[in-house]
Order: sequence, then structure tokens, then C-alpha cells
Amino acid sequence: MIDRPFWILKIENAWKKRSIVWLSGVRRVGKTVISKMLPNANYFNCDLPSVMHRLEDPELFYQSFPNDSIIIFDEIHRINDPSKLLKIAADEFPQIKILATGSSSLTATKKFRDSLTGRKINIYLPPVLWNECQNNFKINNLDHRLLNGGLPELLLSKEKDSSFFAEWIDSYYARDIQELFNIRNRGGFLKLLKLLLIQSGNVLDYTYLSKLCGQSRPTVITHVEAMRIAHCIFIVTPFFGGGSREIIRQPKIYAFDTGFITYSKGWNSIREDDRGILWEHLILDMLRTNILENEIHYWRDKSGCEIDFIIVKDNNSVDTIECKINPKKYSIKNLSVFRKIYPFGRNFCLCPLINENYQLRYDNLIIEFQSCYQVQQ
Repeated sequence: MIDRPFWILKIENAWKKRSIVWLSGVRRVGKTVISKMLPNANYFNCDLPSVMHRLEDPELFYQSFPNDSIIIFDEIHRINDPSKLLKIAADEFPQIKILATGSSSLTATKKFRDSLTGRKINIYLPPVLWNECQNNFKINNLDHRLLNGGLPELLLSKEKDSSFFAEWIDSYYARDIQELFNIRNRGGFLKLLKLLLIQSGNVLDYTYLSKLCGQSRPTVITHVEAMRIAHCIFIVTPFFGGGSREIIRQPKIYAFDTGFITYSKGWNSIREDDRGILWEHLILDMLRTNILENEIHYWRDKSGCEIDFIIVKDNNSVDTIECKINPKKYSIKNLSVFRKIYPFGRNFCLCPLINENYQLRYDNLIIEFQSCYQVQQ
């Protein structure tokens, strides 16, 4: 079992603020393995009938544990009334630490009649982060991470297994989409999913997708929202506010994992031109791990100038992040246009080839060149 101390510490720090932590992420991303790494925890697989039976009386169940216990409910949405189970724990047994896992947000299923606002902390578990690949999984080959993706089983495999991707997609539809959202058009849904995987990193155009997959625009919007809630895609909205030529209505869409992108495109190797957009996905995973999602944006104007990611800070300050494989190919052009409108904030260029942080001055702008690892810290 490969240690993942970053996530253990993140969960333990969350317990200092709330007694309930909701750990969510797509299936086979490693939620169960990480939860079992927690020391002295009581683990319950909610898929098992025996566990479901024991949880029918939550008060009696919690009374059987000492005050400082740690309880893990894996796949908690399988039981009949998960929100009641967690609400009783938060209100009546706050000294007990709870970790509940699931493949989507709490609101994805009607079983959660209470969203537990103010009683829990949400942690999203992405595919294995690039710094984890290097430090914990001992994988330094960027192309391997980009091609195979970051689900641990795929990451540790020497060869890319196409059957795994096909099986995962079928399971994702059957167990996450069909069960939670009651979407019955399997063929239409999976066709739309493949289109989104292929177009990952591009602007989200519902009308165009509707024409390509042969479904109505409202249906496409509904399916995209289901994928978002179930963590298969992430939507990055444009940042705007000070320029008359800024793009304000065209969000970008990112798939959850680079391996599924390369699988959908039929790639068996990574070409030089492919690395940049895939590296952008790894940076987004890092940002989502450390920054609130509503603070992450991108920026583009009508002349085509674009910044990969914009991080909204306090006091009218915004940080810029550009994702580059080779730092020598960095250009100041787009940033110069952006900083004329928004002068306050730091400027980062994140590159996988950088071993030591450094700064360079371009005109009157300072750029901080870093790797994903240093920024995360």
C-alpha cells in the first residue's frame, strides 16, 4: 500500500473544524484505500447488508463507540437514510469523528434530505496529483502520467489497459448516473460523455454539443450537470469585470482525468503538441485541491489573448497562472494585456521541468517560475 500523507493530513485538519468529513471522488480514485490508512479507525462498507442492518438504529450504533472514536462510512449513499445517520452524529455525538465517502456530492441523491450545511467539510479527491506521482508513487515520467491517467491502478500499470477505461465508463453510467440521476438514455449519455472527453480544455458550447450528439439542448445541459456533480467534468468560468472586450459567457470544460482523454482520442503515446493541454489538467487538479472552486477562472478577450487560470484573491487582487511544459517558451504578451486592466496580483508560470523556483522580470512584470509541487505547499 502506497502512503498518501497529504490526504491523511488534509482529513485530520478538517476534523479540527467539523466532526464530519465528506470525501468524494470518482470510483476507483482511491477513497477506500485512503480511508483505511487512517489509524485506529472503525471501517464500515455500506454496500454490505450486515452493515446496513447495524445502522438502522443510529443512536444505538454511536453509543457503542468511545467518545474519541473515528468511524468511516464507505459508500454511505447505499444505506436508506444517510443524511439522518450523519446528522445524528454531528448533533448528538460531535466527539466522534466521521469520514463518509461517495462518488458525488451529497446533493446528488434524493436520499440526502439534509445537505448538512455547517456540519461537514467537503474534500474532493482527484486522480493522483503530479507531486504525489514523484514523491509517493515514485513515477517521474510525465508522459506516463498523462497517457495512463491518475487512477492509482492505471498509474501503476506499465501498459495502458483499454479494457479498464471501457469497463469504468460502463460502471460510471450504471452506478453513478443511472442510479443517482435516473438518466435512462444510455447511448445518448455515453456519446455526449465521449464528446466532452475529446473536447476537454475547450469552450463549452451546449448548442454545438446538441447537434453532434443528436439530443436536445436542455437534455445536454441536464446531462452535463449530472457529470459535473458526479465529478466527471469540471467547469471553469471566465473572469471579467474591467475590460469592455472580455469574454464573459463562455465557460471551459475539463474532464476529470487525462487517461480518459487519451483513451477517447485513441492515443497510445503523447506527442509534443499534446503535453501542454494535458499538463493544464494536472494543474487544475492541484488548484482544486487547494483553492475554492468558485475562485478558479480563466481569462480571454475578443482579440484572442488568454490566461490559463485566474485565482481571485482579496482586496481586488488576482493571481495569474500559465501552464507551460518548457519555461523557455513563456511569452509575456497575454499577461501584459491582462495586467493593464488588473494590475494587482502575483504571476506564476508552472512547469513540470522546474526543480528550483526562480523569478524573471519582463518589462515591469515579475513572473514566478515554479513546479506544481512548490505551489501546492
